[in-house]
Amino acid sequence: MTLVIHDTLSGEKRAFAPRDPGRVTMYVCGPTVYNYAHIGNARPVVVFDTLFRLLRHLYGERAVVYARNITDVDDKINQAAIDRGVPISVITDEYTAAFHGDMDALGALRPTLEPRATAHIEAMLELVGRLIRNNAAYAAEGHVLFDTQAFSDYGALSGRSLDDMIAGARVEVAPYKRHPADFVLWKPSKPGETVWESPWGPGRPGWHLECSAMVEKNLGLPIDIHGGGHDLIFPHHENEIAQSRCADHAPVMAEYWMHNGFLTMDAEKMSKSLGNVLLVHDLVEQVPGEAIRWALLAAHYRAPLDWTGDLLLQSRKSLDRLYGALRRAADVEAPPGGPPSAVIEALCDDLNTPKAVAELFAMAKVLETAGDYAGRAQAKADLLAAGRLMGFLQADPDAWFEGGSDEAFKAKVEALLAARIEARQAKDWATADRIRDELTALKVVVMDGPHGATWRMAE
Repeated sequence: MTLVIHDTLSGEKRAFAPRDPGRVTMYVCGPTVYNYAHIGNARPVVVFDTLFRLLRHLYGERAVVYARNITDVDDKINQAAIDRGVPISVITDEYTAAFHGDMDALGALRPTLEPRATAHIEAMLELVGRLIRNNAAYAAEGHVLFDTQAFSDYGALSGRSLDDMIAGARVEVAPYKRHPADFVLWKPSKPGETVWESPWGPGRPGWHLECSAMVEKNLGLPIDIHGGGHDLIFPHHENEIAQSRCADHAPVMAEYWMHNGFLTMDAEKMSKSLGNVLLVHDLVEQVPGEAIRWALLAAHYRAPLDWTGDLLLQSRKSLDRLYGALRRAADVEAPPGGPPSAVIEALCDDLNTPKAVAELFAMAKVLETAGDYAGRAQAKADLLAAGRLMGFLQADPDAWFEGGSDEAFKAKVEALLAARIEARQAKDWATADRIRDELTALKVVVMDGPHGATWRMAE
């Protein structure tokens, strides 16, 4: 089956054809780790996790390389570190672990690669150097800026001219800029902020530079798919394209650009001033993560999604129906097999999750009404395989109705403990500490003793 996806750059659906079917590459802009992720942050995670699962089904698990970065240097991170009087790594490690725990609860697979911005400073400096040599960037008063007038295709992704972008846009006006739209690649650090040395003076990277460097370093250019939220089209992704193409005079940075739609709260934009920011960290304490995942996939990924209490309630009821069908078919042995073609066909149509969900209910109906055992067995197998592809229906049905899969949670904790033991034995203390932070985020207390580590739930 041919995967067809909507490409933001061309503005139309295009058949997906990776440059190398043996190494399909995808990069998605990840979290800025200074606080817990809100439900809007979770939408691209779940959307592109679904695409990751589909690509692995189509091309093989080992053929898909999915990178999602961690932005661990940023104004808000710096301010949080200053406020608490700690290094930025304390802030970023804490909230990276929390992000992992929250997204795990939503059934999101870990990406193949998770590059951190602070581990790619040398790659960023090298990229800036190439841009300067190619006359696409210039140094001014301790800053290095990208010269937007040097890139004739600037604005192609967002469909705006350079003048349109300036009119009404929030651009930093500075006397050292050649053009108001020129953006920062490198800038001086403020007092108390982390500083790195560079040929243009001590400072730190600009946000847009970070992703371009991490894409090139970890995946190589061009990549197959670049994804993120609709709010990143301009300026972030527009600037990424400009940097990456001008650094090597490359014709493209990514073959396909995908963007998920906005998420609102009861028809209003989420904002701290309105007090309607909903944190995933809080939500997963109240409802099953699988129900949250279902709600995030309820609308087509490119459409706006209005998050309401009723949406979450209906999502839970939908899963109740499907798990109920599986529980009533506990005596039916499902034969091995992959997901049915109808679900794959729906997902291959630009990730049409509403249509795929309708197919899940159709399978559940056959499971409930088929007159012969073989028909019920095949329907159960199809339902489970389709659910597995989409990240649903993998809990024990009885445990679902009892409030969650305790055995699955225990297995996850034990796996993390085993990984931590391996890291400690290898004297990889950084990894061991990160795993402990992840366990802490799951509200698990680790107790190290002479005979190994045990655990209990926090009070």
